[in-house]
Amino acid sequence: MTAIDPDVFDKEARRARLFTRINKADAWFKVFGLSWLTPILKAAAGDNPRAQFGEIWRLLGVPLLAIAVFLMLWATLAPRVQTSLGAVPGPAQVWEQVGALQQDAIREGERAAAFYERQEARNAELIANGNEDRVRDRVYTGKPTYYDQIWTSIKTVFFGFLIASIVAIPLGIAAGLSVTANAALNPLIQIFKPVSPLAWLPIVTMIVSAVYTTNDGMFSKSFLISAITVTLCSLWPTLINTALGVSSIDKDLVSVSRVLKMNTYTKITKLVLPSALPLIFTGLRLSLGVGWMVLIAAEMLAQNPGLGKFVWDEFQNGSSQSLARIMVAVFTIGIIGFLLDRVMYALQSMFTFSNNR
Repeated sequence: MTAIDPDVFDKEARRARLFTRINKADAWFKVFGLSWLTPILKAAAGDNPRAQFGEIWRLLGVPLLAIAVFLMLWATLAPRVQTSLGAVPGPAQVWEQVGALQQDAIREGERAAAFYERQEARNAELIANGNEDRVRDRVYTGKPTYYDQIWTSIKTVFFGFLIASIVAIPLGIAAGLSVTANAALNPLIQIFKPVSPLAWLPIVTMIVSAVYTTNDGMFSKSFLISAITVTLCSLWPTLINTALGVSSIDKDLVSVSRVLKMNTYTKITKLVLPSALPLIFTGLRLSLGVGWMVLIAAEMLAQNPGLGKFVWDEFQNGSSQSLARIMVAVFTIGIIGFLLDRVMYALQSMFTFSNNR
């Protein structure tokens, strides 16, 4: 029998552990859209570099090449299209407006800081002169920056999505468990699911304006109008997928729950939700994507604060930089939509990780 060199054995054991870690990390790389990191790490570890370079080219090289071709076509064709605001801006002009919006945000931040400094100095002077009753703390009401608009849209879509999920998941569970509940909900789903946000918006606007009469509440009217519109349009994918997931549970498991005489709460938490979770998360991802698209349209039509209003304001502005700024917003909307989907996919992977390994 040939003796095994301990050094060789230790080296191979370390290498095996390294590849095990890389394979475990690969699941999370896929979640965050970084699957191209896996072949890079494997190539660096010496695992068939030639094959790994082929994977790197497929996962990273090809997408980068496609982006480069897109940018070249855009830069070449854009100047040939003339609009009322001049030629369609190319990548360089759009990137220039990214910097301009950043500078606008910096200047607005400086003005806000100067406002609060003046207010603090004034209040200190009033206190020193014994006029504490005249001290006021006011909020700076300057023009919202591009980043403020982004943050407003993100808060609104998550609020509307949360309400939609709270409504849709219980209804979906009921529809999946009960034939009667499914028969009751199905006509409503088929009628209201195709309705455009542009049809819901005036109804929501009138109802919120009539019911929410306070001016100093926790939420502004514009925020509630946009959020509720998002809710009405985005709850359907979650509701449908939840009902489908619950109704698809193995009938043997349902029979076991009857034998064990599980109450409704235990049946839902221990049996229904774990089995239906993958489809529920699929519905949530679809709902969040729908909500994000609906929100931009609602903000444009209702002139509510957010990225949609930013696009409409720039369109109405009609300056030479407006078209480039609208394109900045388009890319921003697309990138945020992608990141929102990645966030939901990461949550899905955390709660249903066994399905992704």
